Amino acid sequence: MKIAITSEGRDLQSTVDPRFGRAKGFIIYDEASGKSSYIDNVQNLNAPQGAGIQSAKNIVDAGAEVLITGNVGPKAFNVLNQASVKIMIGASGSVSRVLEDFKAGKLQEAGDANVEGHW
Repeated sequence: MKIAITSEGRDLQSTVDPRFGRAKGFIIYDEASGKSSYIDNVQNLNAPQGAGIQSAKNIVDAGAEVLITGNVGPKAFNVLNQASVKIMIGASGSVSRVLEDFKAGKLQEAGDANVEGHW
């Protein structure tokens, strides 16, 4: 399973970015191989609109089945939900820590967006 985590940096020791659409980037962790890669999200950092939708498409295109983030807006939630990506919200701390928390069942699954658009 591939897990996407919003990140302020490029590795597992980086801090989770609390934003989704305007996150600095995404760590894609492959549970099968134990390897991770980084997707830069610079094109959406200052986008006037559509950042959440485009970021969600990038996560879906990366093949992620789970997204771990702090917050997710309504448009991104809808795109991810339609693609059957499980969304875990309220994450904070290091990327490696939230991966451990996810595996231990300690993260909250989102039933809906938890922030307004343009957060």
